[in-house]
Amino acid sequence: MIARLGIAAMWLAHWLPLALLARLGALLGSLLHLLARERRQVCATNLQRCMPGLSAAERERLARRHFRALGRAILERGLLWWASRRRLLELIRVTGIEHIERLRGRPIILFAPHFLALDAGFTRLACDFDLAAIYANQKSAPMNAVLLKGRTRFGHQRMFSRQDGVRAALVALRQGVPLYYLPDQDYGPRDAVFTPFFGVPAATITGLSRLARLAGAHVVPCVTAMLPGGRGYELRCYSAWEGFPSGDDAADARRMNAFIEERVLERPEQYNWAHKRFKTRPPGEPPFYGA
Repeated sequence: MIARLGIAAMWLAHWLPLALLARLGALLGSLLHLLARERRQVCATNLQRCMPGLSAAERERLARRHFRALGRAILERGLLWWASRRRLLELIRVTGIEHIERLRGRPIILFAPHFLALDAGFTRLACDFDLAAIYANQKSAPMNAVLLKGRTRFGHQRMFSRQDGVRAALVALRQGVPLYYLPDQDYGPRDAVFTPFFGVPAATITGLSRLARLAGAHVVPCVTAMLPGGRGYELRCYSAWEGFPSGDDAADARRMNAFIEERVLERPEQYNWAHKRFKTRPPGEPPFYGA
């Protein structure tokens, strides 16, 4: 019932001007900061570990900005699921799309770190390209259905469940379908190496380098940001990485994390700090988020 009410609220909200929708989303985020105690604590722990140079007051202000951005990302998702293609083209501007165009038809991994607006990046690219993506099943069946329908309404988009593994995604890559890939969360110790993220050892899967190697794919980083004042979004596509994969999965994972660190410092409030990025610890190290 709660999920259906949330879906209805997002559908109603998508008719609003983005400037107003952004303000409502920020209010929702402030409410989440107040009520979502566990996620607030996760965010605080992550910022303490990753931003030790900030004072406690500065980290608290950053956390509040993060939750306001998170509220926006949640509420504005209705735009991505129901707004017209024309409106989305106006709201989501793209720079660097030529880096994808010049590789069209060849295996490409669109490396999309977990910034809060990453769904807007996928939706904008889906207006111009047929893509593949790996998704996590939602706990709510109605939300899962709406999410899949919203992500596949333009073109011919291929969505693969994470529970099904990466074989289907690899096949799509070899067929020349770009893979929108999000490998920067803690998925446990399997297929992962511990490599620094803001100086903290983080379990980092080696899927980016392994998929690139198996498919002979180019890696094109894509980062999407919410612009202030409800002025829309910016999707920035970077040039394909040279010398990747290198043959050293640990070095490639470090390169991936270093790239994310650079982008985080540009818009620190928009990275997904509410995720337990350091849930998996090296052997013998105590947990960061409690037992």
